[in-house]
Amino acid sequence: MLSASEGEQAVRLARNTIESFLKDGELSEVIDLPEVFGESRGVFVTLTKNGDLRGCIGHPYADSALESAIVDSAISAATRDPRFPMVDISEMSDIIVEVTVLTQPELIDVLPEKLPEVIEIGRHGLIAKMGMYQGLLLPQVAPENDFDAIDLLNHTCLKAGLPQDAWLTGAQMYWFEGQIFKEVEPRGDVEEEKFNSCCK
Repeated sequence: MLSASEGEQAVRLARNTIESFLKDGELSEVIDLPEVFGESRGVFVTLTKNGDLRGCIGHPYADSALESAIVDSAISAATRDPRFPMVDISEMSDIIVEVTVLTQPELIDVLPEKLPEVIEIGRHGLIAKMGMYQGLLLPQVAPENDFDAIDLLNHTCLKAGLPQDAWLTGAQMYWFEGQIFKEVEPRGDVEEEKFNSCCK
């Protein structure tokens, strides 16, 4: 788990990286960061503008050091999310930056029909995998959209490009948890976001 100050540093790193990259195509100089930033962690960077998604890309698996994963995900969320045009530097004063640090995904080892019984809304994010198809939804997606467990399963499969009931018909479902740090307002204070049913 990251401390509140480490979470704030994670969000500041993401924002500074994006703003520096959009201004002059270069990465900002990184000051010394706590030890946890050298650990391999999965991470997603989410950008929202006026309450709407503006970009969200990350590393589902712990394939690189947290610092590197944040830098790469931040640039990707701002410039490479295929759902949106590239962020312009002028937008950054209206964009809220959010960083979600992930636990390692694990296969949910229950019968498919039991999946809705074990998934906790607000605590679990999901990955659906079948063949070459894969899709991920972060833990905050379900409470933010009033999803129940079945909705979350369905939408994760749809995100993977699969039929919504693929979780019942052969898709492998993985779960993970996330620690979410988010700006209260653009360039403002950073708080850890927690949902009622998570973080036991």
